[in-house]
Amino acid sequence: MSRRGWIRITFPSWVDDLDEKVDQAWDTLRGQPVLDQVFYGASEIGDFSKLWHAAGVTRGVMAGDHREALRLALALGAESALVNGLIKSVFQRDRPEADPTERPLHLRQPKTSSFPSGHASSAFMAAGLIAPRSRAGVTWYGVAAIVAASRIHVRIHHASDVVAGAALGVVLARVVERIAPVD
Repeated sequence: MSRRGWIRITFPSWVDDLDEKVDQAWDTLRGQPVLDQVFYGASEIGDFSKLWHAAGVTRGVMAGDHREALRLALALGAESALVNGLIKSVFQRDRPEADPTERPLHLRQPKTSSFPSGHASSAFMAAGLIAPRSRAGVTWYGVAAIVAASRIHVRIHHASDVVAGAALGVVLARVVERIAPVD
């Protein structure tokens, strides 16, 4: 039993092996100034869903309709409580080991479990809620992918954390669409 009284779920060795291979392959991208700026910036604006709240407010103001922005804000709050509260307390996975000197730009180091990635889940949930009502549509998923991948780049999440978070975000967007449609 863990310190919080939850069962600590371990991952099969093949998941750890896959995560290690992705991390080693990603090393070729780290340390490149332009990519570091993009990924560190994406990771930073993904903190606390800042990007997604700003997108929701902007879209609500431009459309003169606050319902979509309010729904997105409430959904992001529920997603954060679910992922960062309940799910992470069950899994309690260690974050990737990283020497602080390997991070050329400052980032907040979360204290919660690594699994799943909250940045990825919020990004893909937000994209799933915004894209259907946007002319930019698929672009939102591209932005979500950059935010999610940034967590691998900055060594705050394992690849499997990011994939699971993205999948969870897609599912959560569908749930929100079903229980709280805007149209």
